[in-house]
Amino acid sequence: MKFYIGTHMVNHAEHFDQCFISINVLRKRKSDFTVNDWIMDSGAFTEISTFGHYRFPVEDYASDINRWKICGKLEYAVCQDYMCEPFIIEKTGLDIAEHQRLTIERYDSLIPLTDVPILPVLQGYVSTDYLKHLEMYGNRLLIGCRVGVGSICKRNSSPKEIAIILELIKRDRPDLRLHGFGLKTTALANAYICSLIYSADSMAWSYRARRNGGNANGLKEALDFITEIKRVEAKKPHQFVMSGV
Repeated sequence: MKFYIGTHMVNHAEHFDQCFISINVLRKRKSDFTVNDWIMDSGAFTEISTFGHYRFPVEDYASDINRWKICGKLEYAVCQDYMCEPFIIEKTGLDIAEHQRLTIERYDSLIPLTDVPILPVLQGYVSTDYLKHLEMYGNRLLIGCRVGVGSICKRNSSPKEIAIILELIKRDRPDLRLHGFGLKTTALANAYICSLIYSADSMAWSYRARRNGGNANGLKEALDFITEIKRVEAKKPHQFVMSGV
């Protein structure tokens, strides 16, 4: 599994082999930065949970992608998706099907505006929602396509729920290389979940440091978290038995 450390400290990016940086961190930045392999996040959670919509049109996001693609190796930019947790649905006043449609609409609109690969995102809340969204994407998702799985980061306290969603997606499309957004050690320590995803990102190091009175901006804290993820993945302690799901 490829692990991308989430960071809001752009000046630390050069110290990571792979990192995950939100466009929200870069919008007011002027100068280039040193980075290795990275993925740009669309800032979807902040935008939708705070405002109920995107303040920035697809064209602005594309300009940002094209501005920052000169730094390091920008592997993907995440599409401007719409999450589907109940509190997000309440915020927008729309239903899950409309969130799924809007996610694809923005994905389609973004692709012609940049040569950076755009990471499509599967959205839903219950497991069957994700299968419906797969169907809605149709032939856009080519064989072996890398695809993000949204609305799972709030389920870190229940890794089995995450595993169920991932397994159903893989049963339908075993070729897809799934990316898990915002997973914590409770999920990443599980062998079965790791076997279902190709990559994942997390900023849990910063939240944990803040909660424990540490440095939520610290490079050491981020590097220690990467070491921890590598250690728990190597152990692969527990597997869920998902038969009959």
